[in-house]
Amino acid sequence: MDTTQDDGGTIVVGFDGSRHAEAAVRWAIAEGARRGAAVRVVVAHEPPDAWMTTYGYPLIADSGEIRAAVEDTAREHVEKMRAELDPTHRAVPVTVVAVTGPAAFVLTQEAQGAAMLVVGHRGRGGLRSAVLGSVGLSAVLHAPCPVTVVPPAPVPHEQAAQDDPAVVAGPLPVGPTA
Repeated sequence: MDTTQDDGGTIVVGFDGSRHAEAAVRWAIAEGARRGAAVRVVVAHEPPDAWMTTYGYPLIADSGEIRAAVEDTAREHVEKMRAELDPTHRAVPVTVVAVTGPAAFVLTQEAQGAAMLVVGHRGRGGLRSAVLGSVGLSAVLHAPCPVTVVPPAPVPHEQAAQDDPAVVAGPLPVGPTA
């Protein structure tokens, strides 16, 4: 991917592999095409302290290798998404980086000097806010630049029920159910 930057600055976008983050990356690339800006896709990751123990001693994971693997996987995912875009959007310079640390902190740090920070509405977190994910909320409150929170593309109701068990497959009954 190209690392050059046009006069429009850089748009930083958080990516965690979720459909919400995919929508954010697509939106950031489209905005980059509109502004003449480069896009920097940032994957925040927190590796485990130890993968396993052998003979009672922990085997510490090499964080550099993990970061490189996370970055490579994200880059492949982003490249697949870019291949589906129109030529104008594919021309936007995009870089993908993985940074070790909590997502909210990493994104606000990476947004220093950026034209904009873009995040998905919700990510992979187990606890979900009713309106906005915790990383998105933190970005809105602490980012050093304008923030755009992108909702996911709509999915058919049946797929939504498979993706999120909290989605009910039909209307709820009203009144007594005996």
